[in-house]
This record gives sequence, structure tokens and C-alpha cells, in this order.
Amino acid sequence: MTLDATSLVSVENVWYGYDPARPVLRDVSLQVPRGKVVGIMGQSGCGKTTLLRMIGAAMTPSRGRLEVLGVDTRSLGRDGLYAMRRKLGMLFQFGALFTDMTVYDNVAFPLREHTDLPEVMVRDLVLLKLEAVGLRGAAQLMPSELSGGMARRVALARAIALDPQLMLYDEPFTGLDPISFGVISRLVRSLNDALGATSIIVTHDVQETLGVVDYVYFMSDGQVVSQGTPEEVGVSVEPFVDQFVHGKADGPVPFHYPGTRFEADLGVGAR
Repeated sequence: MTLDATSLVSVENVWYGYDPARPVLRDVSLQVPRGKVVGIMGQSGCGKTTLLRMIGAAMTPSRGRLEVLGVDTRSLGRDGLYAMRRKLGMLFQFGALFTDMTVYDNVAFPLREHTDLPEVMVRDLVLLKLEAVGLRGAAQLMPSELSGGMARRVALARAIALDPQLMLYDEPFTGLDPISFGVISRLVRSLNDALGATSIIVTHDVQETLGVVDYVYFMSDGQVVSQGTPEEVGVSVEPFVDQFVHGKADGPVPFHYPGTRFEADLGVGAR
């Protein structure tokens, strides 16, 4: 992929670190074209969620340039930041529903918070979004009455309530049973296409994700180490991609955390 004017997200040579001596992101560059579903994959702790937070403008790069919806996020003041975020939808890892609100009120929340629509129109939009995820009949249930998969679908309905241009998914498949996993993955694809949106999925779940995305970036140790279409990734001989996609124990990612020789710790040879 090459950078062009159709990209809703452009990340160019971005660095970020909580501690300057230990950067979380190191010279990361990628793009997300309009209308596509793009995956960012890698093992836990590789920096992919930090990158997603930066795309949502919760953080800004230490170095490099990051544009979202054509705007450099570092140039945004408070009003500009809020205006941009109204064009984003976010599905958090475990849904993050308001536990003291019904399903209906959870989905209605962004509509009531960010628009002046009359309640009758809010009602129509809420039921429309719940219908899209198959849960219109659950509108009056509380989050505690939902299964994990149902809660994730309600959170998805809430995330698309304002018809966002860009959807961000942070580990959307974590903790789901196979049926719920399949339902959510199909909804991600179908809703993206139906809304004319663009989506970024941060995940370490391989097979279902490769069946949904148009393009995928692999991250390791804060860097993009490989990229390609699902077809290219499936036959890649790049060592990290091969190990990650096929779940191999041996490869660039070692089993043992770096340390001193085991014999030295046991004192072997010292006596």
C-alpha cells in the first residue's frame, strides 16, 4: 500500500514512549484507506493498543506525524478534538457498557450526549442500531442479563450510533465463544460495508481476523515488521509472520525470557 489522499489514517515514522529510554513505538508507518478494514496484529505488549489510542488522539506522537481524517492530531485544540472524536466509533475490549443503564439507554447515550435530536428520533435510531446487531428484542434488558457475546453486540450498536466515519476495535474477539466470535467478526465486516465506514481492528486472534480484513500489519517490539493482504500473509515465509499466524513455538519470539544461564543460577560448577 502507498500513501494517498484516500487514506483516513496516515501514520508516518511515529515514535512514542512513556520512558524515553524505552520507546513503545519505534518508527511506525502505516495507512488505512477509506472504506477498508485493516488489521493490526501482534503479540501482547507489542504496542498495537498504544497505536490505537494515538489514532483516537488519546495520546500524541513523541516524533513523527499522525493524521486522522486528514488532520494532524497534534494541531487539535479541545473543540477540534471533540469534533474529530464525534466521527470515530470505539469498541472497547470488553464492551464497557454502563452497568446501571438498560441496553436501550446505553445505545441512546451518545445520541443524547452529542446531538439535539428529539427523543422520538433517538428511539428510532436506537432500535435501528439494535436491529442491525440482532438485539432489538433485548432493548430493556440490563447488561447483567446479557451473555458476553450479546454485551459485545450492544457495545457495537452504541459505537455505530452516530454513524462514524472511522471505527476502532480494541481486541473485539477476546473472551468470546466460537459462535459469538463468528457473529461479531461478520458484523464488523457487514457494518463497515453498509455504513460506508473504515475500520481498524487491533487483535491477536488470527484466523477469524484474516477472514474479515482487507489488509493487515504485523507489529513486534514496537515496530511494523510485516504487512500484506490475508492471502499474502497466509503463505508468508517471513519468520515472525509464519510463527504468529501458525502458532509455532519456535521462531523469532523466544520461549524463554532473557536471563542468565540456568546452570549459573543453580550454581552448577561453582562447587
